[in-house]
Amino acid sequence: CEALLLFFLSIHLKVTHSLPVSLSAGQMTDLIYTEKELVQSLREYIKAEESKLAAVKSWANKLDDLTRVSTSDPEGYLGHPVNAYKLMKRLNTEWTELESLVLQNPSDGFISNMSTHRQYFPDEEDATGAAKALMRLQDTYQLDSEAFARGKLPGVHSDALLSVDDCYDMGKTAYNEADYYHAVLWMQQALKQLDAGEEAVVSKADILDYLSYSVYQMGDLPRAIELTRRLVAIDSSHQRAGGNLRYFEKLLFKQLNEMNQAYEPPSEEPIQLGTYSRPKDHLPERETYEALCRGEGLKMNEARRRRLFCRYQDGQMNPRLLLKPIKEEDEWDSPHIVRYMNILSDEEIGKIKELAKPRLARATVRDPKTGVLTTANYRVSKSAWLEAEDDPVIARVNQRIEDITGLTVDTAELLQVANYGVGGQYEPHYDFSRKDEPDAFKRLGTGNRVATFLNYMSDVEAGGATVFPDFGAAIWPRKGTAVFWYNLFKSGEGDYRTRHAACPVLVGSKWVSNKWIHERGQEFRRPCGLTEVD
Repeated sequence: CEALLLFFLSIHLKVTHSLPVSLSAGQMTDLIYTEKELVQSLREYIKAEESKLAAVKSWANKLDDLTRVSTSDPEGYLGHPVNAYKLMKRLNTEWTELESLVLQNPSDGFISNMSTHRQYFPDEEDATGAAKALMRLQDTYQLDSEAFARGKLPGVHSDALLSVDDCYDMGKTAYNEADYYHAVLWMQQALKQLDAGEEAVVSKADILDYLSYSVYQMGDLPRAIELTRRLVAIDSSHQRAGGNLRYFEKLLFKQLNEMNQAYEPPSEEPIQLGTYSRPKDHLPERETYEALCRGEGLKMNEARRRRLFCRYQDGQMNPRLLLKPIKEEDEWDSPHIVRYMNILSDEEIGKIKELAKPRLARATVRDPKTGVLTTANYRVSKSAWLEAEDDPVIARVNQRIEDITGLTVDTAELLQVANYGVGGQYEPHYDFSRKDEPDAFKRLGTGNRVATFLNYMSDVEAGGATVFPDFGAAIWPRKGTAVFWYNLFKSGEGDYRTRHAACPVLVGSKWVSNKWIHERGQEFRRPCGLTEVD
């Protein structure tokens, strides 16, 4: 403010010092008005500063309330996908806008603080990933955009709401990825909320611009024309709207003439989930997989259920389990999948998470052609690897797995800890290497992955099941329990029925740890069978 005052005074002094002595009264009058204009400019500057300060105060008050709620239970708060998305958006976009606002008249303390913390902020890729996570949840659990926007998720009602601008940003993220299916859903929701009177920064013309073109890309020409006409009615000088409208109309009437059909006006029903078909993707069992995630399509009938039992497991008279055997329950008959109860205590889970958190990094998968570990869109989680030497708890867990399964863990991989946050998933995959990727575990020198031991270290409020699309099983996370299955037959051949997936987490945070047990060292613990499928 002082700097600006000095600037105005310097202008005023330069003007008065350059005046000739014989200046007329009329000329002096002009200077009066010049000074008045300078004062008015100063007033506008003060008003702008006050407006900026009021905006910053409003931000601080809103975020004060928000952080009070979020810090009271960070994991529970981030367990809601909308909260996680909006956190990403705030730190990636809105805090940057606030920084720009403050930078108009630099505040050294604030900027220094921003610079210190900026290295920990999510980047554009993270914000895009959060938006994609919401869309993934939307598809898997068949939730319309309004359900997300109003905080209405299965079994959960929250104050975590999406504004018009949030929905617009979601749609724009999809649009920029050429994902017109989701662009339509979110732009439609933004338009719906705007038409209902909700205030927004984005204009209706911008929403209609994206929505009309996305609808055209989905092949719905009549509705694309109707939306483009609405856009032209709002902004007749729009750069693209007029040209698009003429092109759409020409294309539609050409199609009608070729098919010898009459024009039918577009449906007046709002666009919603199911209006358009979702494009096919790389996953052949997509529909089966997602149905199982929703608890649909399960193939455990009553006849099969009668073949499932529970028992006490002493690891074939293992001395460490004789006095305290493990409770074992059948989850599936063939392939045989069992669940072990009370495998990890709360204290052990806490220690494992404490050790893993500083090491968590984006989970990788092995490229089947090169054998190189890389990130992939079909596996979205953070993971860490823990050794027995890291803490006695890890050594104790490894020993427990060996005692229960009767398999040696000397040749097993390290204990992998994974955290699936909002939308976190691992699409259908095999744990073992197939014949077309013989070098997958060559560097380990321990053979193929013979079995999987999976610990559930948290309950999940909604979603997050482990599903097997081939035979229609879904296993739900239960804190402290573990599930176990063999990936290979006794012959060493892969059991292709064990293709499985980690469903996206809808609400909550899913923590698991798993031990992949390899073939070497199991020769006398699990002898070879007489046929390929023993």
